[in-house]
Amino acid sequence: MFGLSSEKILILLVLAVFILGPERLPQYARSFAQFIKKLRKMANSAQEQMKNELGEGFEDLDWKKLDPRQYDPRRIIREALLEDEVAVKHSDLNQVKAKKQPKLGAGEIPPYDIEST
Repeated sequence: MFGLSSEKILILLVLAVFILGPERLPQYARSFAQFIKKLRKMANSAQEQMKNELGEGFEDLDWKKLDPRQYDPRRIIREALLEDEVAVKHSDLNQVKAKKQPKLGAGEIPPYDIEST
């Protein structure tokens, strides 16, 4: 549950007893339980509303395809390049890296394109 082990939950409960005190702890526990019930009720109603609005075929919807965590920008770019058959060979990349711009002499002005900005 939320990445908490049983030992961590026990430590939190002991801290709650010391901080809140045994007198107020039952009251806070009740209000926390009511909050959880309201949260579950809201989640269930949202799920029911979504089922009603999406109509039939809702069960067939593949939610994993809509998960934004599955998108890796590097993979998307790689697939797009391979799809267009524009993939560059490693030897071509090495040749491009090997080419260096000539150094400017003292007082020379570097090339500048006014329309590039």
